[in-house]
Amino acid sequence: MKDQFTRFIHELQDEICAAVEKTDGRAKFEEDQWERPGGGGGRTRVIEGGNVFEKGGVNISTVHGKMPDALQKNMNTKGSHFFACGLSLVLHPENPFVPTVHANFRYFEMYDENHEKMDCWFGGGSDLTPYYLFEEDAIHFHQSQKDTADKHGKDLYPKFKKQCDDYFRNHHRNEARGIGGTFYDYLKKTDSRTEEDWMNYNMAMGRSFIPSYIPIVEKRKNHPWNEENRYWQEIRRGRYVEFNLVHDRGTLFGLKTNGRIESILMSLPPRVRWDYNHQAETGTEEAKLLEVLVEPKDWIK
Repeated sequence: MKDQFTRFIHELQDEICAAVEKTDGRAKFEEDQWERPGGGGGRTRVIEGGNVFEKGGVNISTVHGKMPDALQKNMNTKGSHFFACGLSLVLHPENPFVPTVHANFRYFEMYDENHEKMDCWFGGGSDLTPYYLFEEDAIHFHQSQKDTADKHGKDLYPKFKKQCDDYFRNHHRNEARGIGGTFYDYLKKTDSRTEEDWMNYNMAMGRSFIPSYIPIVEKRKNHPWNEENRYWQEIRRGRYVEFNLVHDRGTLFGLKTNGRIESILMSLPPRVRWDYNHQAETGTEEAKLLEVLVEPKDWIK
């Protein structure tokens, strides 16, 4: 299973990078292959200074080794060794009217001291972070994920949509990072679903990324913008950074397992600001966005 999912994320990385380069029209991904001290490595691909994408990365990693003490304690497990593979991406467009997007699709195995598999699970999802709200874009993003999830069970989208709303939230500011999507973790064998079922679901959600996001980029990438729009984008990017450094499990996992710093912090935007007590003016498009970040919205009626 780990070999099959590893092959999948390699293929998915190629497909997503090709789609992003085609949409950008100028910039190309630079590839950096690396090895992790302790076991495994990865393939980092970064795009910068494009017609559309100011900065972005589509990374894959396959790492293994002894469970770090801090991680073992955090997970409250007796597992002594682990294997983890996954794809993680973040794309930061330059145009403030094109949303930032994040996605992750991963698989984890845990072993005892005799290297026998104790446990395994899948996780992942994707979420959208607009700076200006276009409701039709939010509907398209969510509908694409729902259509894919429904093929594997009508119960999945509502459940994982709620988990996304709950997870990608800056609780210290009482607002969501964006308008959500789906988020799931610890998908294990149950009476109703096998490990293969969860793997097929996770792979399908990975393949749904391109049709869920790229059409939005194509629709908005030529939208006119000014420095006021850019200013607001950088304010909101600050909220994005806060979540990644304070709350994000993937970032913390990478740091606690001696992950590659450049790959882990690839998700951070290149230009960002934190102005003291910045407030959006009532009745503006900026304020309209904040209204939907306070309380999660059901985008599909």
